[in-house]
Amino acid sequence: MMASPLLPGTGTPPGLLVSLLNRKLRVTTTDTRVFVGQLKCTDRDRNVILALTHEYRVPPPPSLSSLPPASLKSAAVVEGEFDRGEGSEAGGVTAEIAGRGETVWVDMTSRFLGLVVVPGRYITKIEVEERE
Repeated sequence: MMASPLLPGTGTPPGLLVSLLNRKLRVTTTDTRVFVGQLKCTDRDRNVILALTHEYRVPPPPSLSSLPPASLKSAAVVEGEFDRGEGSEAGGVTAEIAGRGETVWVDMTSRFLGLVVVPGRYITKIEVEERE
């Protein structure tokens, strides 16, 4: 019998989906937005409905180049990866400033959306944010 790539104890793809219901997920879309909310349902077109959702967006490029050198951080976060930090409601990414060779921490702008539908065709990554 082959090993299942699913989470332990889920057994089947429907079991995996059931185990994720009401869990906090981080959904990344093709336009680099990140939605963090509770999974409420999905469908065969891979659309995802999230409740109590916050949307995080990377600020436009001009604000990146205007960051002061004091905002430099260590490269503890993988470049371009979203990270909320320990117990933080804010989020951010590390980014390279073109032509300057500097890596800076960029706070992502956020807003509360509530209940949202994220179309499946725009989803690039889904991650479980909290552990049981």
